[in-house]
Amino acid sequence: MLLENTTAIVYGAAGAIGSAVARAYAREGARVHVVGRKREPLDTLAGLIRRDGGTAQVAQLDVLDAPAVERHASSVAASGGIDVCFNATSNDDVQGTPLTEIELDDFMRPVTKAVTAHFVVATAVGRHMASRGRGVILVMAGGREAIPNLGGSHVAWSALTGLCRQLASEFGPHGVRVAWLLSPGSPGPNEPDVAEPKPGSGGPLLGRLPTYDDVANAAVFASSGWARTMTATEINLTGGLVLD
Repeated sequence: MLLENTTAIVYGAAGAIGSAVARAYAREGARVHVVGRKREPLDTLAGLIRRDGGTAQVAQLDVLDAPAVERHASSVAASGGIDVCFNATSNDDVQGTPLTEIELDDFMRPVTKAVTAHFVVATAVGRHMASRGRGVILVMAGGREAIPNLGGSHVAWSALTGLCRQLASEFGPHGVRVAWLLSPGSPGPNEPDVAEPKPGSGGPLLGRLPTYDDVANAAVFASSGWARTMTATEINLTGGLVLD
């Protein structure tokens, strides 16, 4: 198992990506702490992980509450350290409206929330990782696409890549890696993964979108020792929608 004897915290674990990543981490041997604002879906997720033989602990908190995040991170660190942090918190975005028509508050909300939430989480867990000389911080980000009517979301994703690069430069000397996963979105459980071309895009070269399991498997790899030289980098899961 790629993550045996490690401890991982998944923020935004109640969402589709967060829950897929949490279950994949547990499958690969990690002790998983699932974190989010609503208790009930977290309890359900933890139950599924335990049913499958994994280990899961639940914490209900708001990632914008810096003292609460710090207290939780300190508690996890004190019980065995933090090896992996995956942040999949949502940005409360408003999409579908051109920039010339969107309200300023609606545009700024995802930018402000994304940068704040990821800064709070990354610095809280990063301090504990740095003191041990190892750790991995992963987020969902990007910003290299050219897709209209995304409101502030595209700007938020771009801002997160800049934050990740700076975190990687400061944590790297302490053995902590920071990277981000770029995904164009995943189909629902009952939807085909065939991707229709989007306005301004020819569509992914592979003609399909990544499933949530695809994203989770990439997160497992990026969190493992197999990716030990990868930091300040993007993991492109777009199927060729975004070219490197």
